[in-house]
Amino acid sequence: MKVLHIDTEKGWRGGQQQAVYLYQTMLKQGYDTLFVTPPGSGLHDYLTENRLPVYPIPYWGEWDLIHGLTLARLARKRDYRILHLHSGHALAWGLWAKLFYPPLKLIAVRRVDFSIRKHPFSFIKYRNPLVNSVVAISENIRQVLLSDGISAEKIVTIHSGIDLKKYSDSETPANFREKWSIPENSIIVGTISAFVGHKDYPTLLKAAARVIENSEKIYFLAVGEGRLLTDMKKLARDLKITSRFIFTGFQREVGQFLKSFDIFVISSKKEGLGTSVLDAQAAGLPVIGTAAGGIPEMIENGINGMLVEPQNPVKLASAILDLADNPQRCLNMGSKAKESVERFSIDNTVARNLSLYQELEDGEV
Repeated sequence: MKVLHIDTEKGWRGGQQQAVYLYQTMLKQGYDTLFVTPPGSGLHDYLTENRLPVYPIPYWGEWDLIHGLTLARLARKRDYRILHLHSGHALAWGLWAKLFYPPLKLIAVRRVDFSIRKHPFSFIKYRNPLVNSVVAISENIRQVLLSDGISAEKIVTIHSGIDLKKYSDSETPANFREKWSIPENSIIVGTISAFVGHKDYPTLLKAAARVIENSEKIYFLAVGEGRLLTDMKKLARDLKITSRFIFTGFQREVGQFLKSFDIFVISSKKEGLGTSVLDAQAAGLPVIGTAAGGIPEMIENGINGMLVEPQNPVKLASAILDLADNPQRCLNMGSKAKESVERFSIDNTVARNLSLYQELEDGEV
């Protein structure tokens, strides 16, 4: 099996981490594989810094026929037959390449639970007969794709996975609470997610305001960056919670934050799956999440965490206060979370992808 991995995104988020997990494992197992990404992208920088093979090709947008031809020539020259397209823009790139080199087989990955009907070009891309398979990273996304008219035979659900031991050696620095101005005996409710619309930070901030009004011992830490960060800092000021709701910005050492949290929370109104939830569960944290997207596929309400109605700060606040007042329940849920997350091991994700490649090679897909 010879596989070209393609990703066009400039930044680094969960989707890029998933692609790297798969790529690194394939390299270690001796597969003939190569990653194509634009120069200067987060992926290009990561692969270069870690001395992993990378083939940089500029990307000028979804109508970039020129570099579609470049990609086709690379695949033909090195006899790659499978393109694993890790983003929506990468799918457009792959479609152009297949027009120039028809033997290519295309795998499109869908990581978000937005309907493709909202964007005409996306509707055309994912329903295109040139696409051999569409990977949905959660069962919820699969259902959205089915409702959008993609045939069941073409969709494969492969849950995103994590390295269960990635943060096992992480330690919280001795001055951690002092650095973030958090008292020693307080409870830390943390989140790790990008400041983008579907993460619904306004609901979290409004819930935090209610929590802070009712408890003096709870502090919030939000790890991440994004285009809405400035707006959310303003909302925190308006809600008068800036001393108790702390924005850390981007953090490279995420493990030390997971080790410092007592409760993890995610307030998304839409979510493909949410690997930050899985990382939190692997760290043994109870997770409070919204019943949105693929989140209920990770959280069993009342067992390994709690689920609340999306866009409802009152219920989210109530769940946070409930767990904060029940430390033993937190411990029990965290323990169950650590057990349940094992089915989301990256080893399982890689095995499912390798199986899909083999089915494509054998002509079964």
